[in-house]
Amino acid sequence: MKTVILCGGKGTRMKEKTEYMPKPLVSIGGRPMLWHIMKLYAHYGYKDFVLALGYKGEMIRRYFFENRDTDFNVTCVDTGQESSTGERIVRVREHLPEEEFMVTYGDGVADLDISKLVQFHRTQGTLGTITGVNPRSRYGLINIDGDTNRVTGFFQKPTLHDHINGGFMIFKREALNHFDNGPIENVFNILIPRRELSVYRHGGFWKCMDTYQEVEELEQLWRQEKPWAVWTHKNT
Repeated sequence: MKTVILCGGKGTRMKEKTEYMPKPLVSIGGRPMLWHIMKLYAHYGYKDFVLALGYKGEMIRRYFFENRDTDFNVTCVDTGQESSTGERIVRVREHLPEEEFMVTYGDGVADLDISKLVQFHRTQGTLGTITGVNPRSRYGLINIDGDTNRVTGFFQKPTLHDHINGGFMIFKREALNHFDNGPIENVFNILIPRRELSVYRHGGFWKCMDTYQEVEELEQLWRQEKPWAVWTHKNT
């Protein structure tokens, strides 16, 4: 099964880095974020990747040309500078001949067991499966006594109970008929009324690299416990 990685965005919220390189090439622990994502999939045996390129895509293509020692099978496809996420999928469909394919973004990591995600998707039998994660709040939350307006508690960036799409997705090839020139969420809105979209709940580590501060946080985590580097962990 092939994995499409959406690598075309401009990363406008972290211009300190993306002014000079595409977001997936931003370095964490001396390796591009893209490498970390691919290492996760490869650890579970999924080593075939289709990279949907856009903004500064030639730099990503050059990276893999110059680093042939990586254990990945990579196909780079120019999907346009201004294309939406759904349109990028449409433009790589000729490289997805199998009955299933995976999709993820080029800016998020997790200690997700990809093999369990695949097994869940096949058991559900739906056209699509997304991974639900519990994000951490970017802000501290306060509890307030409604009668006195006194603060009764403060929680520094707690984990929220609601789920968001963590970006690790699987689709049956039939779902390609529903992708269009809009964002990938358009497909969700088509599949949901048909009861054809499942959610795999991941309660472990997940983090998205959306700002320069999050780059620094990921760097610190890499220097410490490397929570998403399952390829270095025992018994995974």
